[in-house]
Amino acid sequence: MPQIPFEVHELTVGQLSARSGAAVSALHFYETKGLISSRRTAGNQRRYDRDALRRVAFIRAAQRVGIPLATIRDALDGLPDGRTPNREDWARLSELWREELDRRIEQLGRLRDHLDDCIGCGCLSLKSCVLSNPDDAIGRLGSGSRLLVEGRGPSDSQGGRPAAGAPPRTPDGPDCAPNFS
Repeated sequence: MPQIPFEVHELTVGQLSARSGAAVSALHFYETKGLISSRRTAGNQRRYDRDALRRVAFIRAAQRVGIPLATIRDALDGLPDGRTPNREDWARLSELWREELDRRIEQLGRLRDHLDDCIGCGCLSLKSCVLSNPDDAIGRLGSGSRLLVEGRGPSDSQGGRPAAGAPPRTPDGPDCAPNFS
């Protein structure tokens, strides 16, 4: 890993990329999303403060555990004076994110447990499918496969959510003929 001397206070995008492990294109993307910032030199080259290393490390760690970039941006925006997150910030934010991660892990477990039902059917475009349309919650939107993401409200393009505690329906009936092609 390339070392950057302490007397260097601003990094080029290449230095930030090499030191952080993030691709230059990812750093540009983070900048367009407001996650990191740079100043421009007279020659229009980006220069990042050294603390961008910690911000990029924070972003990548949060992404690694599945936190969406919008949530990461909101967390960074909530820090006083736009400062770089520290250990205490990470502890506080990770505690807030733990509940959401647990909910997503539970949802993925349910999806995994019903994967065989979907493979047995083979079509993924049923009116009623345990994976793409549990309890036919989105059948009113028409035919075609749509993965119902739990926790999204009825105004979402995915439709409403199944009733709380309702067991997922298994595919049955004439629309669920096995597809052996």
